[in-house]
Amino acid sequence: MTNRLKALEDWAAGLLGQLEPASRNKLARSLGQALRRSQQQRIIAQQNPDGSKYAPRKQRNLRGKKGRVKRKVKMFQKLRTSSFLKVQGDGNAISVGFTGRIARIARVHQYGLKDRPERGAPDTQYEKRELLGFTETDLDLIRDELLLHLIVP
Repeated sequence: MTNRLKALEDWAAGLLGQLEPASRNKLARSLGQALRRSQQQRIIAQQNPDGSKYAPRKQRNLRGKKGRVKRKVKMFQKLRTSSFLKVQGDGNAISVGFTGRIARIARVHQYGLKDRPERGAPDTQYEKRELLGFTETDLDLIRDELLLHLIVP
């Protein structure tokens, strides 16, 4: 994967150097939005970038809980929205990621770190669930968007 990403980077560098700054900014915005949509679709499908499913949630005993109990709620429903999954791009770089408090939550799941689910609770080891990452389809998407931008200005 990294070899293919490096090859794409080397190939695109020459083409991007020929573009005007305004055109590069426009390309960066469109690429960033396309990558965000791709990441959102992968999070909806509950898949890691390699195609494997996310590790399931731990089972909780909800018998003693009062009030309504939501069942079968997919993970990361709010995190995948555009208000949390931000795109930043200029002529030199594109980034798709989380900011603020949400970034901490996403980082814990991305790398499978320890965290406290709530204040005063003991540390819990979370399973690794890669929210962000490149798939083979994403690399093809980047190449196709770049070619389309160069052909149709």
